[in-house]
Amino acid sequence: MEGVGWIMAIIIGALAGWIAERVMKSNQGLLMNIILGIVGAVVGNFILMLIFGATMGGLIGQLIVAVIGACLLIAIGRAIRGRRAV
Repeated sequence: MEGVGWIMAIIIGALAGWIAERVMKSNQGLLMNIILGIVGAVVGNFILMLIFGATMGGLIGQLIVAVIGACLLIAIGRAIRGRRAV
């Protein structure tokens, strides 16, 4: 996450993972939400850099990117292992 410290990256990652969990109707734990949010932010920023040559700045911009990236990771995970009935 560009321009964000480690503690704030964990907080944003946890929040983004939780939002993505709700949007995608999945059931993850707190640690997995943090991991999905942080890795989702990295993936989202990478995709934005490829397409537009820039990322979204600020905390809100990084939160949006992290949520979208985490949703993509959840969707990819479901596609690989198949969707399980809850």
